[in-house]
Amino acid sequence: MLYQAIYIPEGQPRPSRDILNEPHIEKSLKGWGRNGDTAIIAEDNDHHPIGAVWVRLFDESNKTYGYIDSQTPLLGMALMPEFRGKGIGTVLLGEILRITKESGYKGISLSVDPNNPALQLYKRFGFKKIGVDGTSWDMLVTF
Repeated sequence: MLYQAIYIPEGQPRPSRDILNEPHIEKSLKGWGRNGDTAIIAEDNDHHPIGAVWVRLFDESNKTYGYIDSQTPLLGMALMPEFRGKGIGTVLLGEILRITKESGYKGISLSVDPNNPALQLYKRFGFKKIGVDGTSWDMLVTF
């Protein structure tokens, strides 16, 4: 799902899966299972993964795209292309926001390309642009 989370503009070729070894991308899931790591996986009727949403804490020594501070989990989200636009992302995002809020966090941050259609979903859930990192927006929702 991390590979599917990488935004590629329509009409552009997808990069090789080797992009997952790029340090800022790799650290998004490397060593999964530490304190604060939470994920939800959506499956089809045959139990194949079709989407996922996850949050993870980072700190100054291992920050990545969308990092705000060590107390704000960073969101990652992806759907397989054939399942986009069907409301699955809305359900996943709503659920991870609920779980994260109930866990006592004050908000969630993310990084998104402003041309990514998912930007509208994030805005609907109250994420606000708080900065720009390269070509992407850093966004934050507070509870």
